[in-house]
Amino acid sequence: MRRKRQWIGIFGIVLVVSFASFYLYRQFLYHELTKTAQQIHEPAERPVPMKRSTPVELRRLPPISFLFIGVDERKGDRGRADSLIVVTVNPNKPSVKMVSIPRDTRTTIVGKGKLDKINHSYAFGGVGMTMATVEQFLDIPIDYYVKVNMNGFRDIVDAVGGITVDNPFAFTYDKTTFPKGRITLNGAKALKYARMRHSDPRGGFGREDRQKQVIEAVMHKGATAVLAYDEMLRAIARNVKTNLTLEQMKAIYTNYKQAHTNVEKLQLTGTSTKINGVFYVIIRENERQSIANRLKAHLEIASRSPRKTQALPQ
Repeated sequence: MRRKRQWIGIFGIVLVVSFASFYLYRQFLYHELTKTAQQIHEPAERPVPMKRSTPVELRRLPPISFLFIGVDERKGDRGRADSLIVVTVNPNKPSVKMVSIPRDTRTTIVGKGKLDKINHSYAFGGVGMTMATVEQFLDIPIDYYVKVNMNGFRDIVDAVGGITVDNPFAFTYDKTTFPKGRITLNGAKALKYARMRHSDPRGGFGREDRQKQVIEAVMHKGATAVLAYDEMLRAIARNVKTNLTLEQMKAIYTNYKQAHTNVEKLQLTGTSTKINGVFYVIIRENERQSIANRLKAHLEIASRSPRKTQALPQ
């Protein structure tokens, strides 16, 4: 159970790249693309209004943000958001910034008004509450979300024909050995590669770096995997939900595609501790504010005065 919740989970960025690629280069797929886009489209019901007073107009090329949510959903159980990755995209630079939020981060859950683990926001109120909580935690608007069920991870990686990553050190996990250096992974191996934590000297933070590494690999491979359109569409339809429409995906691909060539991975570091017997990760206020300000600058939003969003242990 613990390992099942330690997955990569956030491969929605391939959705944006691949959908638009298919549309631009394979016009005859339009009907199937439209059908799949309708199947996965799901607006988020938020407990509070989003930070942007008006929706972004993609034709004006504003910097935009995404929240990629990896969940372990079971029948009759909504599950928890066990992988949370915020991605900001600036088409004017062009560049992408990516930051993982540790799932055990202690913060105020928007709509509940209580301090808890940030991944519990999904169990309490679904995607909308998670988006609102991440917005408050990082003090930036979250424009779009992409939610991926962990059971679809293997399907999505296999649909793009596997991925290649640079493994920083050799390790064995769940009876599979991963040598140091450049390695090629299918869906099952990529899931294991992203799950491993205990053999990593940096623990969960090292795992988060591998998650982001795999996202980049899927994003790159998905942009050129147009020949696997049928398999890709089936995998997406089964496992993905998003508030993006097909028209928005096309606009993002057309106007923002150069940004993915310059990706910077930011790191939120914290301290592990127990409060009232519950394990949390505490992100210090100066660390949170530093990352928030870098994301604001990337989104071309003026920084505001620090705002406390979590309680530190006494």
